[in-house]
Amino acid sequence: MILPIVAYGHHQLRARCKTVSPDYPLLPQLITNMWQTLYGANGCGLAAPQVNVPLRLFLVESQSTFDLLSPEEQTALFPEGAGIRETFINPEITARSAETWEEEEGCLSIPGLRASVTRPWSITIRYEDAAGTQHTRTFSGLTARMIQHEYDHLEGRLYLDYLAPIKRKLMARKLEYIRTGRFHAPYPMK
Repeated sequence: MILPIVAYGHHQLRARCKTVSPDYPLLPQLITNMWQTLYGANGCGLAAPQVNVPLRLFLVESQSTFDLLSPEEQTALFPEGAGIRETFINPEITARSAETWEEEEGCLSIPGLRASVTRPWSITIRYEDAAGTQHTRTFSGLTARMIQHEYDHLEGRLYLDYLAPIKRKLMARKLEYIRTGRFHAPYPMK
């Protein structure tokens, strides 16, 4: 089932999320619904608070982005290979590289807007997958950026928080349109 994505201004986007307990009811169904929502919105990542569920859970699908790039871009932006399709439950970023890079980002909760954000090039993250298996992995490049973006949602942060005040001011009118429901995305929002 495709779930509505909460829009910029919704309180859930600024709340720190709770740990997913092992006995959380209907977790497999929530994960399935989130994947359907992500694909329905043509996104590359989706966090539970974006579907109004305050849990430490997000999805990243960087394989399709990898497939769209030239071989040179694939090598430069995906040092680990062909990208991932992964569920992250109760994630914790344990290390961030000193090396940073700037790249444009967008967000399904902030449709129609994009801005350049500086983030660490690589991260190490500990998490459980959809089967409950524990992992500690290091990711670099575009996959690491997607993970950091979704992880921020669990902490109540948006990519807008990394922008200079003047850039946010320039976006203020469009953000207000989104917040008040006057901008319509090509996917269900609330």
